[in-house]
Amino acid sequence: MKKKILWIAIGVMAVAAGAYWFYNKPVDAQSPQGGGKRGADGKPMVVQTAIAKSGDIDVVINALGTVTARNTVTVKARVDGQINRIAFREGQLVGEGELLAEIDPRPFQVQLDQANGQLTRDQALLANARLDLDRYKGLLAKDSIARQQVEAQESLVRQYEGVVQTDRAQVANAELQLGFTRVSAPLAGRLGLRQIDAGNMVHAGDATGIVIITQTQPIGVTFAIPSDKLAPVLARLHKGETLAVDAFDRDGKTRLASGKLLTVDNQIDVTTGTVKLKAEFANADNALFPNQFVNTRLRVETQRGATLLPLAAIQRGTLGTFVYVVGPELTVALRPVALGPATGEIVAIENGIAPGDQVVIDGADKLREGAKVEVATPGAAAAARKGPRGEGKRKHGDAPPA
Repeated sequence: MKKKILWIAIGVMAVAAGAYWFYNKPVDAQSPQGGGKRGADGKPMVVQTAIAKSGDIDVVINALGTVTARNTVTVKARVDGQINRIAFREGQLVGEGELLAEIDPRPFQVQLDQANGQLTRDQALLANARLDLDRYKGLLAKDSIARQQVEAQESLVRQYEGVVQTDRAQVANAELQLGFTRVSAPLAGRLGLRQIDAGNMVHAGDATGIVIITQTQPIGVTFAIPSDKLAPVLARLHKGETLAVDAFDRDGKTRLASGKLLTVDNQIDVTTGTVKLKAEFANADNALFPNQFVNTRLRVETQRGATLLPLAAIQRGTLGTFVYVVGPELTVALRPVALGPATGEIVAIENGIAPGDQVVIDGADKLREGAKVEVATPGAAAAARKGPRGEGKRKHGDAPPA
């Protein structure tokens, strides 16, 4: 019995000693619990870096804009009649004065012929009245006729002159109506969808018209910017300077056209706190389309000799914006920075770092102050996935290695 109690006591003491050793053993500095400055496998964090450079950067104002045609016209018939022919293709580019449609001209030709006939008749009456007036004046000189008869003939000549003048106006009007049977483009632009087919009757009062034409060369883009960014824009415009505007696609990656700022609206929208601006683009390649949504970038000025970094280097936290700077011993230091203007994937740094500083651009999410890092070159991760000979897994269709 005493031996049994002795063995139990020895067992309890052994368990207590093991527990004491387990919880109080020294921690290896290379282990994951060694301060959190290395990776989970005890190795330095692998990061990608970039070098801060000195260069020029454009100060731009980004906004969402809408493409607007310079002019939009609904082409309508100016006389009533039947359409004989449609002379255009939908979506066609046309020049000013180009024929679009023909209306049956025969009724208007008849009216013109009638007006010409009336003019000819009244011109003959006028010529005869003038001959009579000359004879009457000769007889009056011989005192063979009363003056009253001469004066009456003079009035008749003036009456016929008025009639002939009216007839000429009727002829001009008939010619004008006949000319309206040829429907022409009032300006150069792109045609829309046809609103009526040949054979239909058209009237001058029709609301839909024949086709809509939009002038797309040049073309405008209307966009709005915050009112607090208006001052530098107006300052440049008042100096007579030209501000460049670029139009990008919806993703903001592909530049569609480059133009210039045309004008600024005369009032601020108090509901949104913005003001509208309009830019003009030559649109020689028709890359911009009316009512298209585009991303606009208005270049206000260019900062020279700024410290530039990729936007990927910028981190945000409770302390504001900061970057991780890699020191000479491959340890990182948290450095607060003040951001300047940004263009694309590049941002200017107003203070906090200097040109030549090496900053982390990938892998910063797990870093801490003083962490040890290993700098990897771009593409190193892809190379590591390849085989010992640098041969990755071939995709279907790839040629086998030589």
